Amino acid sequence: MKAVVANEPLIRLCLSLATFAIMALWEAARPKRKRPVPRARRWPGNLGVLLVDTVTARIIAPTSAVGFAIIAENHGSGLFNTVKLPAWIPFLLCLLLLDFGIYLQHRLFHYVPLLWRLHRMHHADLDLDLTSGVRFHPLEILLSLGIKFGVIVLLGPPAVAVLVFEAALNSSSIFNHGNVRISPGVDRWLRLLVVTPDMHRVHHSILRRETDSNFGFNFPWWDRFFGTYRAQPEAGQDGVTIGIEQFRDPKELRLGRMLLQPFRRGDHHTSDRKVLK
Repeated sequence: MKAVVANEPLIRLCLSLATFAIMALWEAARPKRKRPVPRARRWPGNLGVLLVDTVTARIIAPTSAVGFAIIAENHGSGLFNTVKLPAWIPFLLCLLLLDFGIYLQHRLFHYVPLLWRLHRMHHADLDLDLTSGVRFHPLEILLSLGIKFGVIVLLGPPAVAVLVFEAALNSSSIFNHGNVRISPGVDRWLRLLVVTPDMHRVHHSILRRETDSNFGFNFPWWDRFFGTYRAQPEAGQDGVTIGIEQFRDPKELRLGRMLLQPFRRGDHHTSDRKVLK
């Protein structure tokens, strides 16, 4: 197990690449929606910001969440490092609690105006596919990492649980942003266990009342429990408009403009959280 944890970066990279390849093939074979913007205009910016995120995180916070969990364990920090329980109990509880933390963080980034200005870059994509799942502003990535470190200090989760969670989070983000067709019957059952692309697509609607729903990444249960679950977009899966009102110009898909979006109001000078009727 120590060898697995020690190879955490390689494991996460391999799983992410495998998920990316599978989803790319799936999108090519069975796309859910027609692309309003060609991949050649969207993918360079989305993948470029992923590269910026990776380099920035390694420079600013070279210790990963898994490494931080090892540090917490060595210092005896956190609930599960002080309470003796069978190993499987902290493992399962930490998977659930870490995911719940991501759900709460996601809601926070929607409702706090300053945080929304960072997070809205993710929502400003004019289409939704697997690359949308890696499109996050580097400042949001750093804040998210800091919040995650705080949760790890409080919980003291097993390093292997953090590794499984991080790997699942990376893969699920690529999966649930995918432009893939899943039959309604399969989707109805699948979304009882995981967040599906059809479920998460509602969250990327231009309508705020739909954007502020379906916050889950891995598990869909938090949305159902806290009343933020919305089954379908009002315009239907094929008719929903993806993105936000402020940044509709395709020029905003360029990497440089994406990175500057948090510091701009938008071309139409509309309220960042306007409710569209």
